[in-house]
Amino acid sequence: MQIHVVQAGQTLYRLSQAYGIPVSDITSANEISPNDTLVIGQALVIPIVGQYYWVLPGDTLTTIAGKFGTTAATLASINDIGINSTLQVGHRLYIPPIPRRNAVINAYIDPRGTTVSPALTEAARNAAPHLTYLAPSSFRIQRDATLALPPLGDLESIARRNRTAMMMTITNLEGDQFSAELGQLILNDAALQNKLIANILETAKRLNYKDIHFDLEHLRPEDKEAYNQFLRKAVVPIHKAGLTMSTALAPKTSASQQGAWYSAHDYKAHGEIADFVIIMTYEWGYSGGPPMPVSPIGPVRTVLEYALTEIPANKIVMGQNLYGYDWTLPYVAGGAYARALSPQAAIALARQFNAQILYDYTAQAPHFSYWDANGKEHKVWFEDARSIQAKFNLLKQLNLRGISYWKLGLSFPQNWLLIEDNFNVVKLLP
Repeated sequence: MQIHVVQAGQTLYRLSQAYGIPVSDITSANEISPNDTLVIGQALVIPIVGQYYWVLPGDTLTTIAGKFGTTAATLASINDIGINSTLQVGHRLYIPPIPRRNAVINAYIDPRGTTVSPALTEAARNAAPHLTYLAPSSFRIQRDATLALPPLGDLESIARRNRTAMMMTITNLEGDQFSAELGQLILNDAALQNKLIANILETAKRLNYKDIHFDLEHLRPEDKEAYNQFLRKAVVPIHKAGLTMSTALAPKTSASQQGAWYSAHDYKAHGEIADFVIIMTYEWGYSGGPPMPVSPIGPVRTVLEYALTEIPANKIVMGQNLYGYDWTLPYVAGGAYARALSPQAAIALARQFNAQILYDYTAQAPHFSYWDANGKEHKVWFEDARSIQAKFNLLKQLNLRGISYWKLGLSFPQNWLLIEDNFNVVKLLP
């Protein structure tokens, strides 16, 4: 699989000639119209076996091989050149496919209201072949320890047809906010806990869910140990029922990190108790904050490297956003919120306003600026094939369990193609 960044003057026809594949293969892979004008800086996935690399100044076969997880001897042989040959800048080398490793892939889906919209249903249908778990968000804890279920529509049958296991996401959401008060109530009352666990297991059995996923957030710092003890209590009957238990963790960089989102999340305890954890490594750039990448790779790496000091690598699932934001400038704290948008919508916006897509190699994230019809300047940070491949490379380098997406419903076709190019998706159902 080739990631190609569009340069000035390039067209779909010229790319099809360069890579020896039909235009329709490129448009289908990237879900674009053959009539669309390509955007300078746009990252396309070219569906070929392996990929090509153009030699840069200072490159050797050894350094190139290191970038792609192969050997200089392999590159020399497959490109019919001497292993000690001096490489000419601009020379094209063929890079053979890299062996795929197993990975667990989860995606949350967040239906609102009383039904699952046709668009979300279609998003689940498209993503399910590439998923280990599908996680409707959320099964909300009520103050009497019952559960309020989300609309599920055809999600369970879609998952079953694709051998995708269902993950039951349990939250302390009240309205649209995580409730520390609800967390305090449940985590400090043994009778309510017993009732909640019984209700969770009954629901999981009735709906045929395979993993119980606790996403309790914004808890009081003093409820950290109560949360740990609740998980220790819950995991015993969950395992007895033949299910696994996972948790969602805020992106911490130390055990002593303070703050309402962090203090009650004990990495070491969750790593010991849960079968795996999902670390929410995104939202550095968020709707109410200043313009910046949503998941810059440096901070993501820092969180994961801390996590590895507390949790085994084979229990860590890296979180990843499927969206970006469009900020109206100038940014004013407490002012207007940024608008969330999909990678596909970001590219369409750049095309509409004739904006060039740039790439921040430090953050490993694409971005662009434009002026709207009202004379307002905008800044857009989003995800593309390059940024997601950088996260996949980090996942493999740190030998993590897999990746989890928040959330389905925002179009990013290149992501799913790159999953299949990089990983053997673990399937738990026969």
